[in-house]
Amino acid sequence: MAKPAEIRVSPDKITVRRGIQATVAVVGNPNSGKSTLFNRLTGLKQRIGNYPGVTVERHVGILRWKDTQTELVDLPGTHSLSPHSLEEQIAVDVVLGRMEGSRRPDGLVAVLDATNLYQGLFLLQQLVDLEMPMVVAMTMNDAAMQGGIKIDIEALSAALGGVRICPVVATSGAGMDALREAIASLPETGPTQRLSVWPELTRAAEKLCNIAGESLRLAESERLLVDGITERNQSFATGLGSETEALLHVLREEIFSGKPPISVEAQVRYDWVRKTLASVQQSLPPFQGWRSRITRFVNQPVAGTIGLFLVMAIVFQAVFAWATPVMDFIDATTATVGASIGDALGENAFSSLIADGVIAGVGSVIIFLPQILILFLFIILLEDLGYLARAAYLMDRTMRSVGLSGQSIIPMISSFACAVPGIMATRVIPNRRDRIATIMAAPFMTCSARLPVYALLIAAFVPPHRIGFLNLQGLVLFGLYMFGIVMGILTALLMRKTALRGPKPPFALMLPEFRRPNLQTVFFQLLGRARIFLRRAGTVIFTVAVVVWALAYYPRSDDIRPAADKQIAIATETLTGEALDGEIRKINNLAAATQLEQSWLGRAGKVVEPVFRPLGWDWRVSAAVIAGFPAREVVIAVLGTVYAVGDDADEATLSSRLKSSSWPDGSPVFTLPMVIGLLIFYACCLQCAATLAVIRRETNTWRWPVFAWVYMTTIGYFGALLAFQVGTG
Repeated sequence: MAKPAEIRVSPDKITVRRGIQATVAVVGNPNSGKSTLFNRLTGLKQRIGNYPGVTVERHVGILRWKDTQTELVDLPGTHSLSPHSLEEQIAVDVVLGRMEGSRRPDGLVAVLDATNLYQGLFLLQQLVDLEMPMVVAMTMNDAAMQGGIKIDIEALSAALGGVRICPVVATSGAGMDALREAIASLPETGPTQRLSVWPELTRAAEKLCNIAGESLRLAESERLLVDGITERNQSFATGLGSETEALLHVLREEIFSGKPPISVEAQVRYDWVRKTLASVQQSLPPFQGWRSRITRFVNQPVAGTIGLFLVMAIVFQAVFAWATPVMDFIDATTATVGASIGDALGENAFSSLIADGVIAGVGSVIIFLPQILILFLFIILLEDLGYLARAAYLMDRTMRSVGLSGQSIIPMISSFACAVPGIMATRVIPNRRDRIATIMAAPFMTCSARLPVYALLIAAFVPPHRIGFLNLQGLVLFGLYMFGIVMGILTALLMRKTALRGPKPPFALMLPEFRRPNLQTVFFQLLGRARIFLRRAGTVIFTVAVVVWALAYYPRSDDIRPAADKQIAIATETLTGEALDGEIRKINNLAAATQLEQSWLGRAGKVVEPVFRPLGWDWRVSAAVIAGFPAREVVIAVLGTVYAVGDDADEATLSSRLKSSSWPDGSPVFTLPMVIGLLIFYACCLQCAATLAVIRRETNTWRWPVFAWVYMTTIGYFGALLAFQVGTG
């Protein structure tokens, strides 16, 4: 049967298009079980995108019930219609029909946490006053009963003006059919009736609407009266005119008399909430189960802090250790596939492009995926469990001393494994200034990509002396980790004092009860993170890897390979066995190094050598640094090729080559001051295309990744310069 044709009416009326009977927004407080409910309603029939112009994700799914199809939009959690973060602003704009590229929803599913009616009813009464078709999904009823909370559903529905309330347990599916039926029938449901909680505000809003005409709805007028014309709601005031704005200021003064409007609204609405709860909610002796016992233990300051560090240690160990076998498997697989393609196609440009460019480029992206999945598995589990909010609360005081909030601690710790998942984890930070400051600090954390460089240089040039029971090489490695932490904290503090300065936002969050994570929700969110990472970071780093391959491969010399073949032929006549194999390997590696020296990458190294000469670097080190831009770890392979060792050489061989490398006058290149400077450079410099790509995606502009690259490279350069000049002076 053909799908119904597209029919559009006014923005406030039901729209039928291609089988979709209505578009319904799912809105509620953070940690109210909203996403679990959304996943239970839509299953696999959902898609993830971005709202126009921002990095906030847009989750859309299809609810199929009997012969109807309803489009559900899972909005970011919000505590009220006065937003304090970008995510809350998105939710408010979508509900009010002010989001670019999205029309106003045909109805609402208001998610209400049965264990926290006091906070949820504040938002719910605001939603009722929007006069939109609405159904309330009351979640976590099982937890409420165990906590000794008994709710009179009929009385609560009457207090809300007759809005239908569907008690559900999203994790088990109890009550879901009744909710599906209610959502499917929303197109036939009339608008909600205003509660008249604040009649003075309603009368003032009506006066404002009479002058503004059709450009303002009553609900929007109320939000303008409470919030004023701010940067976040500037769209409300578009085209109002000077007369309307003047009346707005007069009415605000009449209603609030100079008092903070949001505080006045909170007082009025919470008075209604308290009176309503007194008539609809009854407290019984709570069931002393494992949730309540764990909650009491974790809420203790000392026990909670110790528990937080134990949890973070497990996360840190898991991201570092659990991902290693899979990453090694991916690395070995890409190397094997690349070698097989090279053997099958022979030595030519196309073979090198596929093996060294395409295969290596794809592998350099996918190799991050195990860390991404393990990290977000823990974050999703901890959030669904109800622990993430407590971690942020426990670390808030410490992080605020450097200009951040407690929500920055998890992204910072995550960046020790890889800055890419750490930066992606900043999405839990609602304040944009805090989020960007954390993003700028995250790349300073010592990621696993730095370890091969650290291990090579420390093993080769730091003597293995013992200081008491401590090893000097281990102390240097620990010092590099601490150096990264200090630089990250100082960077965050500098950002919050300069470019990102502003008032510290209030850190208000709801501490949810501990609950069992929903595996379906975890799976869907984990799958979405994997898709986003591969789509966002993959294309950029893949392109950069191919470009670097071209720079290292071209132009080809017509003399290097024939000369090497002639030397191999001579060696074949005079040598046999292992001696012959070693000589052939030496000749091939020398040919590769010569080819690299005259390639565009090698020439670039010679061009920039004067810039890095004050740091004690020759053209070979400079070329390795340039080639290491896509990913720091490739510098080992580049150094191996440049120093005629080859990609498959072990560290001992490469270390000896580095130690014996010299300037034309015979003086060594790798001195201790130069090595210390090189370590400082790699501790600070942002050499990771994936990190830059993710910063670009998470900030929605090239300004911040360019700034981060210039800022960190400058610090690395002058740090290396200071170490070398002071050490040799």
